[in-house]
Amino acid sequence: MLYLDHAATGPVRPEVRAAMLPFLGDRYGNPSSHHTVGEDAAAALDDARRRVAAVVGMRPGDVVFTSGATEANNLAIKGIAIASLLRRGRPGHVVTSAIEHESVLASVDFLERVHGVAATRLDVDADGLVSPATLAEALREDTVLVSLGYANNEIGTVQDAAALAAVAAAARIPLHLDAVQAAGWLPLAGTGADALSIAGHKIGAPQGIGVLAIRGRVPLEPLLHGGGQERDRRSGTENVAGAVGLAVALELAEAERSVAAERVSALRDDVTARVMTLVPEARLTGHPSRRLPGTASFTFAGVSGEAVLLELERRGVVSSSGSACAAGSDEPSHVLLALGVAPEVAQTSVRFSFGHHAAVDPARLADAVAESVAAVRSR
Repeated sequence: MLYLDHAATGPVRPEVRAAMLPFLGDRYGNPSSHHTVGEDAAAALDDARRRVAAVVGMRPGDVVFTSGATEANNLAIKGIAIASLLRRGRPGHVVTSAIEHESVLASVDFLERVHGVAATRLDVDADGLVSPATLAEALREDTVLVSLGYANNEIGTVQDAAALAAVAAAARIPLHLDAVQAAGWLPLAGTGADALSIAGHKIGAPQGIGVLAIRGRVPLEPLLHGGGQERDRRSGTENVAGAVGLAVALELAEAERSVAAERVSALRDDVTARVMTLVPEARLTGHPSRRLPGTASFTFAGVSGEAVLLELERRGVVSSSGSACAAGSDEPSHVLLALGVAPEVAQTSVRFSFGHHAAVDPARLADAVAESVAAVRSR
C-alpha cells in the first residue's frame, strides 16, 4: 500500500514512541501533584514546553498544550474574541478567509451566533491566496482578531504570512495562524504571528495532542475551566506523554525541514507533470508554486472524485478528496468553490499528500492515476 494522505494524519515516529513510552508506564504522575512522582511529570512537561517554544520562536510560557488543532483553533479564536468582549463590554469584529479549516469557520460562526461578534470572510484569488491589501481594507476600528491558515489543508496554497502579519501588526490587531499543515514544511518562527496552532499527528506524534502557542501579551479567555492548568488558559490534567511526543516530533520535523522540503517538492512536481500529461482533463488546484512541498491536488472534470479514489485504492494507492474533517459530506469543497471552481468540478477532486520520507515512483503513481480515471470514465 502507498499511503498518500499525510495531510489527514501520519504514523507515529519510532523516536516519538520511544520518548513517550516511559510516561505511559512507570512515569505516570500528575504534574499538579506535589510529590516526587508528580514533580517528575511536571519537569517533563516543562521540558516539552521549552522545546516547542524554541521551534516556534516564542517563550515557554506562551505554549498551551491542547487535545489537538481543533481545540487550539477554537481556543485562539473564541478565547481572544471573548476576552476582548469582556474587556471592552461590547462584541468586536474578526477577520478570516473563505477557505479556512472547518474548526476556524465554525468557531467564527459560533462567535456570530452566540456573542454577536461581526465577521468578515475574505475572498481569495483563483489560486487561494489572501491579498494583504484585501486584508487591510477589511480591518475596522473594532477588529479584535485576524485568523488565517498559513497553508491550506486541501490545496496546499501557502499564504504570505509575513506580509499579512505586517498588516495586522500595523493596526495593532492579533494575528492567529492555523499552522497545522505548515509545521514540518515551513518556518514557524519569525512569521510575525501572535498565535499559532499545531497538531501532533501531522508531524509524527500521536492523535490527541496539539499546541496553541500564543504570546503572553494577548488576552485569552479559557474555554475549559477547572484547576487552572496551563497558566489558567486550559484546565484539565495535562497529557504529559503526548506533550513529550509532540515536542520530539516537532524538533525532528524542524531539523529535517529544509532537506525534506527540497526533496519532496521535486517529487511532487514530477508527479504533477506526469499526471497532467497522462490525464488531459486534470487540473492542478491551488497556487502552482506557492504551495506545500507535499501536496498535489487535482480535479478531473467529468468523473467522480470518490470513484477515482476507490480505483486508486484497488491499485494500492490511498489518498483523499480533501479535508478528512469533512468526511461523509456530499457537498463540494468550500475551498474549491471559493477559488471559483464549479460545484460539479469541485466534486471530482483528489488530493495526494506526501510525508517527509515519501518513497514514491512518480511514473507508477501517475500511471495509477491515469488508469483509475480511465476506469471510472469507461463505466
